[in-house]
Amino acid sequence: MDQSTILAILASAIVMGVGWVLLSDGDSKANRRKDAIVGREKKSIFSIFTGDTGGSRRKQVEASLQGLDAKNKNRAKANKTVKSKLIQADWSVSAEMFLTISLCIGGAVGLGCMAFGAKILITIGAAVVVGFGVPRWILNVAIKRRQNKFTASFSDAMDVIVRGIRTGLPLGDCLRIIAHESPEPVKTEFALVVEAEGVGVPIETCLERMYDRVPLSEVKFFATVLNIQRSTGGNLGEALANLSNVLRGRKFLREKIKALAAEAKASAMIIGILPPGVMLLVTVMAPDYMVELYTTERGHTNLMIGAGMMVTGTLVMRKMINFKF
Repeated sequence: MDQSTILAILASAIVMGVGWVLLSDGDSKANRRKDAIVGREKKSIFSIFTGDTGGSRRKQVEASLQGLDAKNKNRAKANKTVKSKLIQADWSVSAEMFLTISLCIGGAVGLGCMAFGAKILITIGAAVVVGFGVPRWILNVAIKRRQNKFTASFSDAMDVIVRGIRTGLPLGDCLRIIAHESPEPVKTEFALVVEAEGVGVPIETCLERMYDRVPLSEVKFFATVLNIQRSTGGNLGEALANLSNVLRGRKFLREKIKALAAEAKASAMIIGILPPGVMLLVTVMAPDYMVELYTTERGHTNLMIGAGMMVTGTLVMRKMINFKF
């Protein structure tokens, strides 16, 4: 390779190196310039959201919601006691009396099983199930029935408050209208709120006590709206109107879910009732065929296994069709 060719290659390499350095430096400067501009724009946008006009109000709302969530979690634990459930069912029975009645029922069932010659394990199991399970099941049914009645009329009560506020009535007068004209149990619950507020109890405390008596999401929403409005301000009529629409939507969705799950519930009931029903029919029609099942030890073992399998299957079917909403 001659000398001129080598010089040409070196010159080309030097030119390409200088150009790459210049271009990369210019590109980095442009990128830094662009990043600085974007950073300033982001900072200006962020400063708008964190200004004194909207940021303080948002922080107040977030703090109020966090405080209400913490209170609701603590109250949810307290609402699972027997005393709280008796209050929720609106039963004028003390917790001690309820436990005494449960013990008496369990003792009567145990004595009845012993009179019929049942084994000790069967006697204890029947006494525990009937004495402690059945009264609590009846109590839960009463609570559920009362809560369903409350939910059915609660959205109408919200509409009364919205119309009253829009016409210029204060919140206390709207609550008194509900306490006099709404159906039970909404009437009783709001009457207690009005009575407590009349003697100087704050509205927040009245609503907390109302949630203790009726631990529903609807009551929690109502208390949250009023507490936030009292602490941060705002249009109470519009907020309660939106709450009323939400409650009606939840009610519609609840009824729709019940309608869609009705077929599955009917099938589960038929499947659960069919085996013991067939066993009773065969026992009545052919008692000699079933005598070994009731009199022998192997028959008792098979009965216990069958009962356990039936209970397990029933609980599984209930879990499958019991939608939480």
